[in-house]
Amino acid sequence: MDIDPPHNSHNPTTTTFTLASPDSVSPAQAHIPIPTSCTHGFTNVPHSVSLHGSADIPHLDISPTPEISPPPLQPTRKSTRPTTIPSYLQDYHCHLASTTIPPKPTVLYPIAETLSYSHLSPTHKAYTIAITAPIEPRFYHEAVTSSHWCEAMEKELEAFEANHTWDLTSLPAGKHPIGCKWVYKIKFKSDGSIERYKARLVAKGYNQLEGIDYAETFSPMAKLVTIRCFVALAAAKGWSLTQLDVNNAFLHGELEEEVFMSLPPGFKKSHGTSPNLVCKLTKSLYGLKQASRQWFSKFSSTILAHGFKQSKCDYSLFTKVEGSVFIGLLVYVDDILIASNDLASVTLLTTFLDTQFKLKDLGPTKYFLGLELARSQKGISLCQRKYALDILQDSGFLGSKPIKIPMEQHLKLSKDQGPLLPDPSEYRRLIGRLLYLTLTRPDIAYSISCLSQFMSAPRIPHLQAAHRVLQYLKGSPGQGLFFPSDNALNLKGFCDSDWAGCPDARRSLTGFCIFLGDSLISWRSKKQTVVSRSSAEVEYQAMSIATCELTWLLSFLQDFCIPHPTASVLFCDNQAALHIAANPVYS
Repeated sequence: MDIDPPHNSHNPTTTTFTLASPDSVSPAQAHIPIPTSCTHGFTNVPHSVSLHGSADIPHLDISPTPEISPPPLQPTRKSTRPTTIPSYLQDYHCHLASTTIPPKPTVLYPIAETLSYSHLSPTHKAYTIAITAPIEPRFYHEAVTSSHWCEAMEKELEAFEANHTWDLTSLPAGKHPIGCKWVYKIKFKSDGSIERYKARLVAKGYNQLEGIDYAETFSPMAKLVTIRCFVALAAAKGWSLTQLDVNNAFLHGELEEEVFMSLPPGFKKSHGTSPNLVCKLTKSLYGLKQASRQWFSKFSSTILAHGFKQSKCDYSLFTKVEGSVFIGLLVYVDDILIASNDLASVTLLTTFLDTQFKLKDLGPTKYFLGLELARSQKGISLCQRKYALDILQDSGFLGSKPIKIPMEQHLKLSKDQGPLLPDPSEYRRLIGRLLYLTLTRPDIAYSISCLSQFMSAPRIPHLQAAHRVLQYLKGSPGQGLFFPSDNALNLKGFCDSDWAGCPDARRSLTGFCIFLGDSLISWRSKKQTVVSRSSAEVEYQAMSIATCELTWLLSFLQDFCIPHPTASVLFCDNQAALHIAANPVYS
């Protein structure tokens, strides 16, 4: 609506302000033309006003009229404006921020601007918030102030006594005891409520001496690609996913060596023992170098006797087929994941395992090894939202400014670039945590692969690049993978490589990703082991590495009784490498 200027004039005139200083500038200087329509709502506005402060010059009255109020201020920052998903993105799974949580004015870049729970279902939203809220203590003096953790530690000690894990004795001459510490973890149910407070006594196995305290230590561990493929197949086949947790799993392993351990923190006070006693271990214990091997040997022999078959591609996978019933069991230390097309068979298996090892049935899988699983009719989403937020919180980057890319373009990091870090432990711990985050974040695989090359002697530019990755995670902490339910189970891969990209060794970097239908299940960004003389050699080696992974996945699918009648396809953008692969001719 147009507002008429004073005196009902429809031809706007020009009002001139003369800006002057009494000492230096004359009144004729600095004339600023302003339309008369801008003076509507003000009284006693002359056509020419001089700001000299003279008594004979009329004063400017800028009092607003009572009937007109100034318009409300509109938000100017893009992050504070209400946002909606564009229509062309309605068919995609988008993790866009919403304004459901008002940002705190004290934080320049609050996490509420990039973290949103509005796209989650009500049940999964409640579960996600529930597992994020509790804080787990890291040290004994923090846990002893809570009755929940004190009760959990008492139960752990009672389990040790009932299982006859150790004998109290004096330390023999010439023997050294290893230390121990408490580790605290909150276990959740599938609805997000707290299932129990778990206190685990862990031996400091890094103090053990090889040949005296232990001999063999190797134990099979589930590969990360196995976990992703396991979940992707469950989504495509419609299998149920059930999670089990074995109570005091390592205590079931028999210890063959003679090992002495210091008394646990809090043990002397509650049991009134003298300080010169130690624990002579009779059973395996968490933290011992041979503990995982002894437990897996016990578990595998038990499950094989029950009719399961151990996979040759990944020894932590066990399968069983009875007619049309399929059961797949994946064990990761004391966490068990079961996939099956028959819930009755899962119940029978759970009952059998409970008779052999005391365990907890956690119901449908929602939180496994730090992975958050959300299932719907469309498929299963897999992310590490809580883990990413914990990294940001511990690193002090929860209020940092988010950025769009994890690493600067064309950035070349060198081992001799910049001064050394005074304390490299912070860098090593951060990169180690980010490496585990790549389980569901292929977008940071290249950045973390580059930064992990400088673990021995990190420098300030390397830490700055790692901090940039944290700023990138701030913008998308809940990003992850999605495995659709309507998925064709055919393998295809893509590979690529640079040439002599490393400034220190002039070795090339290889990257590949492999899809099972539309599900991304395997990827890698890794430096090659040799120096190549041409881009054709580099791309050919990249194809070789990707082919090895495809061959392994084809054998892995056979363990799930999934045929792959057609040949898997590998895409490469180098014609010379393709010709060499099709017809290996050398000059």
